[in-house]
Amino acid sequence: MSLLLLLLLPFAGALVAALLPTRARNVESAWTGLVMLASVASVASLFPTISEGGVMVERVRWLPSLDLDLVVRIDGFAWMFAMLVTVIGSLVVLYARYYLSEDDPAARFYSLLLGFMGAMLGVVVSGNLVQLVLFWELTSLFSFLLIGYWYHRKDARRGARMAFTVTAAGGLALLAGVLILGHIVGSNDLGDVLAAGDLVRTHPLYPLVLVLVLLGALTKSAQFPFHFWLPRAMAAPTPVSAYLHSATLVKAGVFLLARLWPVLSGTDLWFWSVAGAGAATLLLGAYAAMFQNDLKALLAYSTVSHLGLITLLLGLNSDLAAVAAVFHMMNHATFKASLFMSVGIIDHETGTRDMRRLDGLLRFMPYTGALAMVACAAMAGVPLLNGFLSKEMFFAETVFITGRPWLEYGLPALATLYGVFAVVYSLRFGHDVFFGPAPVGLPRAPHEPHRWMRAPIEWLVLTCLVVGIAPQWAIGPALEAAARPVVGGTLPVYNLAVWHGFSAPLAMSVVALAGGVLLYLPCAAWFKRRGHRGVPLLRRFEGQQIFENGLARVNLLARSLLRLLGTRQLQAQMLALVVVAGAAGLGSALIVPLEWGDRERVPADADFVLLWVAGAACAVGAAYQAKFHRLVALILLSGVGLVVCITFAWFSAPDLALTQLAVEAVTTVLFLLGLRWLPRRIEQDDPRTAPRAAWRRRRDLALAVCVGTGLAALSYAMLTRTAPQSISPFFLQNALPAGGGTNVVNVMLVDFRAFDTLGEITVLAVVALAVFSLLRRFRPPRETVELPPQQRAVPTGVRSDLVQPRADGDDERGYLMVPAVLVRLLLPVAGVLALHLFLRGHNEPGGGFVAGLVMAVALTAQYMVGGTQWVEARTNLRPSRWIAVGLLLALATGLGSLIVGYPFLTSHTAHFSLPVIGELHLPSAFFFDLGVFAVVVGATLLLLTAIAHQSLRAQRRPERVVPQKKGTP
Repeated sequence: MSLLLLLLLPFAGALVAALLPTRARNVESAWTGLVMLASVASVASLFPTISEGGVMVERVRWLPSLDLDLVVRIDGFAWMFAMLVTVIGSLVVLYARYYLSEDDPAARFYSLLLGFMGAMLGVVVSGNLVQLVLFWELTSLFSFLLIGYWYHRKDARRGARMAFTVTAAGGLALLAGVLILGHIVGSNDLGDVLAAGDLVRTHPLYPLVLVLVLLGALTKSAQFPFHFWLPRAMAAPTPVSAYLHSATLVKAGVFLLARLWPVLSGTDLWFWSVAGAGAATLLLGAYAAMFQNDLKALLAYSTVSHLGLITLLLGLNSDLAAVAAVFHMMNHATFKASLFMSVGIIDHETGTRDMRRLDGLLRFMPYTGALAMVACAAMAGVPLLNGFLSKEMFFAETVFITGRPWLEYGLPALATLYGVFAVVYSLRFGHDVFFGPAPVGLPRAPHEPHRWMRAPIEWLVLTCLVVGIAPQWAIGPALEAAARPVVGGTLPVYNLAVWHGFSAPLAMSVVALAGGVLLYLPCAAWFKRRGHRGVPLLRRFEGQQIFENGLARVNLLARSLLRLLGTRQLQAQMLALVVVAGAAGLGSALIVPLEWGDRERVPADADFVLLWVAGAACAVGAAYQAKFHRLVALILLSGVGLVVCITFAWFSAPDLALTQLAVEAVTTVLFLLGLRWLPRRIEQDDPRTAPRAAWRRRRDLALAVCVGTGLAALSYAMLTRTAPQSISPFFLQNALPAGGGTNVVNVMLVDFRAFDTLGEITVLAVVALAVFSLLRRFRPPRETVELPPQQRAVPTGVRSDLVQPRADGDDERGYLMVPAVLVRLLLPVAGVLALHLFLRGHNEPGGGFVAGLVMAVALTAQYMVGGTQWVEARTNLRPSRWIAVGLLLALATGLGSLIVGYPFLTSHTAHFSLPVIGELHLPSAFFFDLGVFAVVVGATLLLLTAIAHQSLRAQRRPERVVPQKKGTP
């Protein structure tokens, strides 16, 4: 199977799952299980290739000029993690089938679960650092949606927000870190980065890179001081918790540390930062876990502690410690997933997770109890279970570390104390829940779950036993393949035997087990009685409280700034914008003074000067008429746009001239619709407001003159200089041979700079949909109009100059029937013109953008003369579908080049010879341009009709008439 298909399979499965019936649990779970099993089989089939140190790489050229290729890279370590992600994901799907209720939307759950699996696989198998960060952020997004799956619960919403805020912020730091790392190495390719460890560690920017990467890794894996978000994520459904906290989300951070271990480790800075964070998290998480009464909270803090153990091992700068870290990643995934599923069964069958209410469940749930206790023993590090082996390796690394005396004695003591705490919280889980008297007052009568709901736990617990009893046979080859890339290719000598003789690590294990039992027995009743009083000694340092207090302070600061600087008046906002921009330009001019260039001046042309005199007169007239009549001001403003359009044509830029003309038509209609929303101007008639209004106009005039003069000076300085390296010759020389067209502007938009154009039409689509969504439920307020006495009996109403609805509402006809008929007859003419501009755009002035604007203007004119109901009844236009089809078409054009092995959006021209038409050349950019055309038409119509619908509603609402005060003119 192609490596790229392996990566895309979960996302394709998620899309199908989202379209399946939402309440069909059997269909949804069966489909998701098939996708998971296909992924498991695909990953497992790669082991013979990578078992001896092989690396499989599949590369798809994306943006080679920016060193951004889609690279799928699988070595032994990536293979091990991919197996964890897919295998445990398959077990979680089977478990979730019986955990979710019939009322839960299964389609959303399984779709998000598959999407999350695809994002985690993307992190694991990414061969490009920027690509890794992309999938890294996708895991944060999908985990946010999964944690908040039960969004009707406040704790789920708050936990999802906290997890996303912390992990997404760390992801931004990681992005900066990998960009700097790629700059140091000279490549974003993971293989090149892994081979440049010496270069990176000796570079002056190494400390900055390390800090940024650690911010990403430590926030994702909930390491101190970012550990507080993980326990609050327990509001997610238990299948989500089992998956996210055993093999996926929280493991991404330690995966990254191990992935970059050959590059960043080996320095004192790495040791103190990574090992220090791991040691603090190891002890803090284990200590807090002992005092939890919620079973999922206990497992959450224990997860924090075990992740700290892995981080501490990776921070010791030892090859053997790195191998132990990889081994514990595998072991932790098995026993922690089984424990989370056991908690889900307890909660599902009893109705509670509170250990103070749970007692003696072993007599009611003997099979589940036995499985949970074996998993608890593995978590505590009991011999003959897999957790014991990796814990012994951890103890050995702390014993044999060399350094300062306090470190040589303190680290083993800390590790032993952690072992004591681990035994205590494991005993709390196993003993407090399954032993003792029968429970009283439970919401549900406890009983064993469905056979297949328990099956995933059985397989995981069996794995704990088999690995613990015969580790070399069960896990040895996989551990060797996974650890070899982490340590740089040469494995240290280690032994996975269960018995190593009497040694210091064995003594530490005995002390930990005995000390845990001795600490638990006298304190068991006290643990049971404790209420929600927090963790002793840590109550004042509660991470959630600190986070929420900080968030509240940020909100208060934002509100204070909004009250200080914010305003709902558009004039004040525009004033601030222009003042800040002008000040920035003036400051730049003071630092780098404007100087005129020595480029040869062109003599002034009398016709051109006269043209701009007319344009300046229109601009001044528009500013003056805005005081009295906005419609006249709008007409004069259109005159300014027409002058700009003629200027483009004057300087031989017909594409810009066509686009400017179409834009002027669209914006004029937009302004006409916007006039309805503006308040009536009465200030010039009120002597109380007249002086203030006059001062404001003088202020705006002075500001406009200053800013306009500055922009004119800047433009003159730029136009009089000679560009040192002009890019124009490149496009002029390559437009026809490389782009297949003679219209250089259009070829640039749809070929050379097509990626930019794709981003621009995406932004246009998002803006249109956002405006439509905001206005869909918005209702404009009624206006209050003061009337003279002789007109008080006449309801004012804001009568449209174009549309008058009939009483029955079936149709809307224009006042002037002849112009309406003419506009409707012009629709096919405008359509032909738009088609002409579109087809000629690759070789002559035109293209998809201007053709889309022309078509949108024609359709908008139909709305203006016929009303929305008339046009929709006859054309059945769906602007949102136009947008969707346009974006998909543009994206498909880019992906088509990837399929045939070229970079994204690479253009190709095919030549055909037709019997009647003759020679015809068809560039692939034609379909991209067609997508641009569809997006422009859809977005323009959606914007204008959304605003027009609101204006129509406002028009039809009755308005309150306020009698005129006595003495008012």
